[in-house]
Amino acid sequence: MVSAPSPTPEGFRVTTALPSPATAGPAGPARPPLPVKMVIAGGFGVGKTTTVAAISEIEPLTTEASITAVAAGVDDLTHTPHKTTTTVAMDFGCITLDPTLKLYLFGTPGQDRFGFMWDDLVEGALGGLVIVDTRRLDDCFAAVDYFENKGLPFAVGVNVFDGSLGHDLDEVRWALDISDSVPLVLFDARERGSVRDALLVVLELALERAGR
Repeated sequence: MVSAPSPTPEGFRVTTALPSPATAGPAGPARPPLPVKMVIAGGFGVGKTTTVAAISEIEPLTTEASITAVAAGVDDLTHTPHKTTTTVAMDFGCITLDPTLKLYLFGTPGQDRFGFMWDDLVEGALGGLVIVDTRRLDDCFAAVDYFENKGLPFAVGVNVFDGSLGHDLDEVRWALDISDSVPLVLFDARERGSVRDALLVVLELALERAGR
């Protein structure tokens, strides 16, 4: 597995369950974790559903539909020949980061014909992770443009399929025409720790923007 370490904000750690209810003390009862919405975006078949499922502490909600013969003629299955379903609305999961913060993850559909849902899904989001497959970089242009036009903080996560990387990160940054201020990280959508690190990069960027 290929992954790249990313900065982890001090005091954050991933837990596998919701924190236990706090008992009252001298300072009073602890507050529930702050809810933060984050969007997982990208092209068709890049690993959005897998990303949400790998990190979510609850059974993720998915809106998967079977790929029909008609859809197979529209969606490029060249690099995902075994893919039999596709997200038609959204994926949803959540993960608690310390007792202070809880991420609610919303995965977008990847096809252009479901793009009308994006505005609703990103409403109120703190930031986003755009997932990229280096074998077909053009599939993620729409997601990158969308976040840039919205002015929403985002990072680009290069999903390393089967431990291989078609282009190095400098080439990916050049091809996507993204500024140096946009974090670009390697991660594996199947690995919980790797997904966590990618999401923490987005969180750190969003908190930095919010503090300006």
